[in-house]
Amino acid sequence: MHEKIGRVGHTSDAAGRVGRHSWFSKGEIGMATFAEMEAEKWMWITAYDKKFYPDHFTEAVRFYQPYIDHFRDQAESARSSADLLRRIQSVRQPGRTQMLRIFSRYVSLITSVQMLNVIGNTESVIATFGPGFREIGKVRANINRLEYDDVLAALLWEYKDRGKVGYDLTDEFFTWFDGRFSQLGFVASGPRRAGRDIDLRNVIPDYIQKSPTDILIAHEGEPVIVGWGRYDNDRGGAQEDDRIGGNREKILLIIKHKNSKGVPLKIFFLQDGPGLGLGSMWRDYGDFEKSDPARILVATLKMLPSRLTQEWMLGS
Repeated sequence: MHEKIGRVGHTSDAAGRVGRHSWFSKGEIGMATFAEMEAEKWMWITAYDKKFYPDHFTEAVRFYQPYIDHFRDQAESARSSADLLRRIQSVRQPGRTQMLRIFSRYVSLITSVQMLNVIGNTESVIATFGPGFREIGKVRANINRLEYDDVLAALLWEYKDRGKVGYDLTDEFFTWFDGRFSQLGFVASGPRRAGRDIDLRNVIPDYIQKSPTDILIAHEGEPVIVGWGRYDNDRGGAQEDDRIGGNREKILLIIKHKNSKGVPLKIFFLQDGPGLGLGSMWRDYGDFEKSDPARILVATLKMLPSRLTQEWMLGS
C-alpha cells in the first residue's frame, strides 16, 4: 500500500518527489498499467497550492485597479458601447486584454475575450453582436459604483493564473527529465512555460498534418516519443468528450510514423489535475494505453519516476 507522507517542497529525486505539491506516495509502482491504478487515482494526482478566497482580495485590487480606472475613464467619454470597444482596441498591451475582460463583464457577456482580442474582427463583432451590447448609460452607472471594484477584481483574478498550473506541470516535467536522463543520451524539447509548440512536420519524416506538440523526446538525436501535457482542474461532459476525441485522433495520426532510422514513434500523455479523476477520463486514458502499451504511456507527474523509464522509451 502507498503511504500518505504529507507535503513537500521543491524537489526532484528518484523516490518520485517532483515539484511543489501535495505528495501522497512513496515506493515503486512496478509495471502497473494506468488503468490498474484507477482504484488509487487520488493518490497520484498533483495538487498545486492556490490562494484561498478572500485572501487574494488585496493583491487582486492592487493589480486590476489601474485597468478598472482606465475602463471607467473610457466609458465616460465614449459615445456608445460600440465606440467604447473601438477605444479599448487602441490601448496598448497588456492593458487592452485586461480592459476587454472588463468589457465582457459590463457590456457584452456573449463575446469572449479571445474573440474580442483580434483587432481585425472589431467591426464584424460590433455588426453582429452590437445590438446586444449593454447601453453605454447603464455601463457608466455600473462602473461608477466603486463598491463593485473589489468584486470585479476578484472575478478577474480567477483568469489571471488560469493557465499557470499547466505551465508548472510541463516545467517540472522538463526539469525532472533533464535531471534523470540527460546523461543517457535523451533530450526532451518543448515549451517549458508559455511558448510555441513543436510542429511535428518539422521533425518527423513524411509527417504532413499540422499537429502542435508539447513534448518531443529524442535519443541520440532521433525523435522517439511525441507527448502532450495537460493539467485539468475540472473536466466533464462535452468538453471531456472533445479532449478524448482529439487525443484519439493524435494517436491514429502518429502511431503509423517512424523516425529517420525506421523506429516507430511512441506516444506519451502527461495528464494531471483533479479533473483527471472526474467522469470517465481516467478510464478513457487507460484504454488508450491498453490499446498498445509498448507504444502508448499515460502518467501523472507523480508516476514519472517509475513509469517513464529508459526501458519503456527504447523498448520495442
